Amino acid sequence: MWAKRLSSPLGIVLALGGLYVGQSILGGLAFIALPSVLRERGVALDQIGLVHLISLPWALKIVWAAAVERYRLPPAGATRSRQIVAVCGLLTVLGLTAVSAIGPAHWLPLLAVLVAIAFAASTADIACDGHAVETLALRHHGWGNAAQVGGAYLGSAIGSGLFLILVARFGWSSAVLAAAGMIVALLLPFLLSPAPISPGLRSHRPSLRFALQRSQMRQGLILAAVYVVLQKWGVSMMGPFLIDVGLDLESIGLVNGFGGLAIGLVCALLGGGLVRWMGARRVMLLALLLQGAALGLLALAASLGTVPRGAMVGLALASSSGIMALGFVALYAQFMAIADPRQAGIDFTLLQGMDAIVSMAGGLGAGWVAQHLGFASYFLIAAVLAVLAAPVVAWLATRATSAA
Repeated sequence: MWAKRLSSPLGIVLALGGLYVGQSILGGLAFIALPSVLRERGVALDQIGLVHLISLPWALKIVWAAAVERYRLPPAGATRSRQIVAVCGLLTVLGLTAVSAIGPAHWLPLLAVLVAIAFAASTADIACDGHAVETLALRHHGWGNAAQVGGAYLGSAIGSGLFLILVARFGWSSAVLAAAGMIVALLLPFLLSPAPISPGLRSHRPSLRFALQRSQMRQGLILAAVYVVLQKWGVSMMGPFLIDVGLDLESIGLVNGFGGLAIGLVCALLGGGLVRWMGARRVMLLALLLQGAALGLLALAASLGTVPRGAMVGLALASSSGIMALGFVALYAQFMAIADPRQAGIDFTLLQGMDAIVSMAGGLGAGWVAQHLGFASYFLIAAVLAVLAAPVVAWLATRATSAA
């Protein structure tokens, strides 16, 4: 009975949602919570920007994606997605145990272990995305996409919000171990579900070359790079900005946790409805224009210095949670349409690898710009880019959809 429920479309979506939440707890901890902790301890913004080196395995996972996908999809029989996720989950928990012992005071060893954890998590993600595309019928792809984006925001809210509250109240080690425990619990539904079995031989050999030979995939890669520049670069220093305007770690945890979770989930669901009604291209355009407006107002607030703190927090939430959720539902809908079901793990990895490369480069550069030009200039540059490049995104989305 339990196995039957987990193999139903709803069971598959819920199990996948658990994996995406777990992965995003790590992302929220590393990219949102950790910069705030480091800033509270007086670390310079350009050094905090080094946190984005943790994205390196996500950017490079395409190097080993084909090997993982070929192992995951043997010539016949059941897939091996669960074995991959189980091993990577164990390595993640062991890594987090080491992180709890090291602590943020020892910055370079901590960074090295977090990069190793990201290697394990990014490898599991190859299997997770491939499993989503191959097991969900086309009519259920929207639910899978909702699990992906909604799970990402839920996990990010836990990793950036609840984690900071736990750090403030119980200390670094206890907070990290609590995060590890949550990740183990979230993995269990997927690990307990039955593996899909191919009815015949799998004749297609997954490869990176096959992916890059497809015109649709090449157009999708360009779209992913441009869109991530416009949506993510302007919010990568949001945690340090809130610290500088006077919020403490617990307050930021509450803002990112409860506020980010509520706004992110609502906008993810709204984005799914809008994609169904308007199409992904128009929703991406709408999100870019809204992002430009929000970042422009943040630039004005940072330059004036007299805007009420609550207004700044509201703008930060709208930009980093609400508008981001709206836009990335549409972008991932494009990814699902582009990926070939015969090697979905590779295709998704390639598209998300472009996302990670651009995010990492932007995060490193964002720290430098914010440190040397100030937050007002940082937000203004990001706002202008988002508005001016919106027509380019519309053109690229059209080409990615129509490419043969």
